[in-house]
Amino acid sequence: MTTVSLRPQRSAAQHGSPRTPRIRWAVGAVLLLAATSLFVGVSSVSPAALLAGDAGVWQTFLVSRVPRTLAVVLAGMALSVAGFILQLMARNRFVEPSTVGTVESATAGILVATLLLPAAPIVAKMGIAAVFAIAGTALFLTVLRRIPLRDTLIVPLVGIMLGGVIGAVTTFFAYRFDLLQTLNTWMIGDFSGLVRGRYELLWIVAVLAVVGYVCADHFTVAGMGQDFTTNLGLNYRRTMNLGLVLVSLISAVVVVVGAIPFLGLIVPNLVSLLIGDNVRRAVPWIAVFGAGFVLLCDILGRIIRFPYEVPVGVVVSVVGSALFIVLLVRRSAGAR
Repeated sequence: MTTVSLRPQRSAAQHGSPRTPRIRWAVGAVLLLAATSLFVGVSSVSPAALLAGDAGVWQTFLVSRVPRTLAVVLAGMALSVAGFILQLMARNRFVEPSTVGTVESATAGILVATLLLPAAPIVAKMGIAAVFAIAGTALFLTVLRRIPLRDTLIVPLVGIMLGGVIGAVTTFFAYRFDLLQTLNTWMIGDFSGLVRGRYELLWIVAVLAVVGYVCADHFTVAGMGQDFTTNLGLNYRRTMNLGLVLVSLISAVVVVVGAIPFLGLIVPNLVSLLIGDNVRRAVPWIAVFGAGFVLLCDILGRIIRFPYEVPVGVVVSVVGSALFIVLLVRRSAGAR
């Protein structure tokens, strides 16, 4: 006979949640990296000089170092969460904005805005980039629904090919109109040019990432298919459209610092390996890991060839592509 204990259960707060100290340690590590980022660079900025009240050092600190560090943290958090949302919608762990054509579509939008509205403010260009990003992501999901065999490894390959086509067309028109150099500044992630007054748009992606966290469960359900979503009482089309808008807006706004490939793919997969697939629990970890990963790569880019700087997009590409291959091989080995 089964007995049921009527003794009241103690809450997680009373017991002491086993994961709370770990997330606090992770946040502490990110804060340490952020503090390090503030004092790494060609211009000499040190705590001693700040305490001494040096006006020139304080100007460099407030105008350049603080905005750059905030931009790195915001971009890392938002792109990682955007990749996770896209994976939930596509039900595939190997997709993210740079492997489904979203980033390439946003870049195409930037090129169109530069050609047609060269004097437009950056907000208007981001809006056009967002429209193109939504169209590119919607095209990928449409193609995905028409694939009869949605193998785990085929899906990202389809996205990479789609992104390659969009990127090739964009490069062709950039070449025809002598805008290749301008295009390259949007294609390569680089925080070196960010100063006060040029990074504030990235606060938008922080809000979008919070919305993604709140709606994460809905995106998980929507990824199960229209019939399953409708049976649970959710509006499938509205949920998918919300996910499309979130991913596209985040990708379009972050294009202001350039493309950072593989970030939204690597971070969610690493978090899944470490803490499992609980969506609600995973999103905060993904945001923290994303910020820390980009901070670390940005710091490495500044010290590898000091006093020269390697763009963070290049560093993330090298590390991310290597980890992507490892994940693919691991997935193939596990399927045998």
